[in-house]
Amino acid sequence: MVGSALADRLRESGKSVIAISRSDGGGYDDTIRWDPESGLTNPNRLESVDAIVHLAGENIAAGRWNDSVKRRIRNSRVNGTRSLVESMASVEKRPKLFICASAIGYYGDRGSMELPESAEPGEGFLPDVCKEWEAEADAAAELGCRVVNVRIGMVLSPKGGALAKMLLPFKLGAGGVVGPGTQYWSWIGLHDLTRIIAFCIDNEEMSGPVNAVSPHPPTNREFTKDLGRVLNRPTIIPMPAFAAKLALGEMAKALLLASTRVVPKKLEKAGFKYDHPDLTGCLQHELS
Repeated sequence: MVGSALADRLRESGKSVIAISRSDGGGYDDTIRWDPESGLTNPNRLESVDAIVHLAGENIAAGRWNDSVKRRIRNSRVNGTRSLVESMASVEKRPKLFICASAIGYYGDRGSMELPESAEPGEGFLPDVCKEWEAEADAAAELGCRVVNVRIGMVLSPKGGALAKMLLPFKLGAGGVVGPGTQYWSWIGLHDLTRIIAFCIDNEEMSGPVNAVSPHPPTNREFTKDLGRVLNRPTIIPMPAFAAKLALGEMAKALLLASTRVVPKKLEKAGFKYDHPDLTGCLQHELS
């Protein structure tokens, strides 16, 4: 979802986009074949590339977590990133920039604490995965690359992700607060996320972790009310914490009930301007 939208934005700005894909990557200017475990089938193709944007990873919300699912989530990110960096290391002329997705899961469940990029990592499965993921990406710095770890919040788009799953129950009037409703949900619209990544490509001062979130993170209760207002539907059917845990297990605690109040200090300092910084405006744009 993010890669396709980003490719469209980059091509509109005059850049040539090559897909790194396990398949033929239809719709792109060119394709480099890739196996997440063994790397690129022809790494020499990288010698004509200025920047790599790595967004691949197993969907963390596709189903209930068990040991096998958690292993796939970790390995797809950690091993996949390692294989890309190893492919970069195998060529003489390397890309100057490596942007690797990360996630605000890095910070874990932190209540109402504001979390800039300098905040310490949290504890648990997702923070551990993010730390390993970013460490593999940071290895590209030893190759002379500028490395950006884009810690992405909940991406809002009707094309996929959390918002797409919420739309049907909310449109049916079955939406409501999850758990206590006081937990912070840090989000970013798909439109502004692609602008953030493009901004990181074009601005050489951007490096290290970058929080790709809106500057105004709401609580779950505020998010619920805003979405109901935009859809013109009531939001009176709550999902108690015990019901979320019963239905989704550990995933509910990490994704729905955790409170992560992330702030985009680096983007604000660099002068990035959001097109849709507020939740209501973002939802209206994404759903229009």
